[in-house]
Amino acid sequence: MATLGKTLPRTAVLPVRSLIRKEGALKLRGEVLLALDTLRKNPLRSALTILGIVIGITTVITVSAVINGLNENVLGGIRELGSDTIIAYRFPWASLSRPPSEWFNRKELQAEWADDIAKLPHVAAASPSMRIFMPQFGSGTVDVRRGSYRAKNVILQGNTPSISKIFDLKVAFGRPFNDTDTEHHAPVALLGYDTTRILFPESPARSVGEEVTVDGQLFTVIGSFEKRKQGISGGSNPEDNIAIMPVTTLRKLYPNKKDYVIFAKAKDPSNVGEAVEEIRDMLRRKRRLSNDKPDDFALFTSDYFLDLWNKISGLIFILMFAVASVGLIVGGIGVMNIMLVSVTERTREIGVRKAIGAKRGNILAQFLIEAVTLSAVGGVIGVLFGSGLSLLMRYGLKMPAVLSFFWISTALILCALIGIVFGVYPAWKAARLDPVEALRYE
Repeated sequence: MATLGKTLPRTAVLPVRSLIRKEGALKLRGEVLLALDTLRKNPLRSALTILGIVIGITTVITVSAVINGLNENVLGGIRELGSDTIIAYRFPWASLSRPPSEWFNRKELQAEWADDIAKLPHVAAASPSMRIFMPQFGSGTVDVRRGSYRAKNVILQGNTPSISKIFDLKVAFGRPFNDTDTEHHAPVALLGYDTTRILFPESPARSVGEEVTVDGQLFTVIGSFEKRKQGISGGSNPEDNIAIMPVTTLRKLYPNKKDYVIFAKAKDPSNVGEAVEEIRDMLRRKRRLSNDKPDDFALFTSDYFLDLWNKISGLIFILMFAVASVGLIVGGIGVMNIMLVSVTERTREIGVRKAIGAKRGNILAQFLIEAVTLSAVGGVIGVLFGSGLSLLMRYGLKMPAVLSFFWISTALILCALIGIVFGVYPAWKAARLDPVEALRYE
């Protein structure tokens, strides 16, 4: 090219380079079309070969879309909890390992401890909370009735008025309960969005002042909450099927229940660490724990839930890659197998090409491009199937699923790598054939 540059003007060199690039593009296009023609001639064999790749890529796209959707919902819930919120309970909120037996011997937290926690220097507010529900399912156990209408599996929750200083409880109609309601154990309740519409389908706004029956006792509805964010599973949020009342009223309704959670709010998000230490010291004193004994309670903030979710989603990703890898490896072995068969079937063709001047590099590139094309076809089909399943889950089944361009691109790159890795040996074998022996092959 240097010699050409010396003998021709600079303006003449550029068109020559353009022609060379165009010739290379046409050559690549021809190789790809030849590979596709080979697939077309053996449709069943090609389909069975790429089946593993299709399954693997479909798994990658679908699971990544579900995890992206769950991430949005979970992170939204964590943001709703607030970075300055502190939770105290006798057990850790969740554990990825088997809980030790010591946990089950721990005594419950006392509701009145929340008043002492609220007086700590770095704490703005604190409230005891108690729930009647099934934690393993996240749903309630009580039916709330109004005449012939019945809301099933309603969560019952008891709080003090200070809970509104910790969480932004958005009341659509009516009012939250106050100190007077708490002191007099008043039979009043605020209903969740779904609960209100089940019991008052004709006019949710007119629910305020009406009476409902909770576990056989009459309660006056004093308010109704706005709709919460979508649930983690993508369907209705269990928190919308709830009845919240003064904690003293709930304790009166269920005298044997005394398993409290204490919610607290730090005065400033930058002082959450100091507030946690103050609460820990107070609870250790309340529990009468000596310095050599560990905590027999758990304190956690939004960072705890974020770390927990990152661990869970990480395990899901590992499982996804394990399942997808099996399919991709099986697909890669299938690609290698069909390419070895193709080399055997086209031995004479390879000999003819070499006899008319084709170099080893030409033969190597031809079979390598065929292997990559075969894998790419499986990848494209897998992406289409995975995207279709993700859209079906999101819009048809109302499940959380968000397609990611990053994972679609990664899936296609994986397919190209599979074609290269598993196509190198067959291509090398084809390139190394002796032209004389190849021409004699029958």
